[in-house]
Amino acid sequence: MKALILSGGHGTRLRPLTYSQQKQLIPVANKPVLFYAIEDVIEAGIHDIGIIVGPSKEQVIETVKSVDWDAEIEFIYQGEPKGLAHAIKVASDYLGDDDFVMYLGDNILREGIVRHLEHFKEENFDASILLQEVPNPQQFGVAELSEDGRTIKRLIEKPKVPPSNLALVGVYFFKPIVHEAVRNIKPSWRDELEITDAIQWLIDHGYRVGWTKVTGWWKDTGKPEDILEANRLILDDIKTSIKVKTKARIHGRVVIEEGAQIDESTVIKGPVVIGRNVVIKNSYIGPYTSIGNNCVIENTEVEDSIILPDSEIRDAGRIVESLIGRGVKIVRGNSHPLGRKFVIGDNSRIIL
Repeated sequence: MKALILSGGHGTRLRPLTYSQQKQLIPVANKPVLFYAIEDVIEAGIHDIGIIVGPSKEQVIETVKSVDWDAEIEFIYQGEPKGLAHAIKVASDYLGDDDFVMYLGDNILREGIVRHLEHFKEENFDASILLQEVPNPQQFGVAELSEDGRTIKRLIEKPKVPPSNLALVGVYFFKPIVHEAVRNIKPSWRDELEITDAIQWLIDHGYRVGWTKVTGWWKDTGKPEDILEANRLILDDIKTSIKVKTKARIHGRVVIEEGAQIDESTVIKGPVVIGRNVVIKNSYIGPYTSIGNNCVIENTEVEDSIILPDSEIRDAGRIVESLIGRGVKIVRGNSHPLGRKFVIGDNSRIIL
């Protein structure tokens, strides 16, 4: 069994952050989103992983190789993203005749994939997809189930009248027959090879396509608000780990990494994650905040936000629901009101 994790694409919905970094590398709770997918497939006992990369391949490769994974990882260049089925096509030599799981690298599943993989194997499906109930199925690819409810009858993209409220999650299990399906489908109106078309080809040619339902939370971190929500969900599960001495007033579950300097006039209310070598003075760090390595925060209140590494925020009043890129500098000017919202690209400079 192998894994194919997708870490290409342009991340247009996350600009300006993605002008300078791959979207799957944006950290949630101080960990790149891509790492959650890698951890899930290793937890499921899969130790041969292919990662699809695009124009920012060097950035992805360097980030992934910074960790000693319990897996053999190979990087597969896709070039221009031409659809999920196209990713399978370019990885066909790597995948060979093995069963595999395809995992979109900007998705986070709280429960992992162990149970779903076991169901795929036990039922001997030719393919199996993860589904989750959603309140707005018109905005998703939706599955229509067979009469007995065990297999998929049809997949419909953003139906006006949905046959169910079961939306496709970005995790798929396949036997090698999917390669034949990919060879036999045509590009869609978007000029992409759609994975839904490949799965429908399997169904139409008599192959069994099963499904499992996600019972925990699932987030597609394609937009700033989704990243912030994923950050909240993950921080809800953290346990306190404070690796420095500080006289700051700390309440709730807080992680503080080595080298951080936090003075006694600072208040931290968890859940919060603070990275290595962070300096915080006379500030309030409120719930659901993640602060990356080497940041400086002075005389500022931050809540419900993600601050990427190497950023400097001084005298900035109150920052809420914000996603702030790498190397950003925010300093106080004379403008009002406070409590602004930010989505700021890397190496930006904001004068308040």
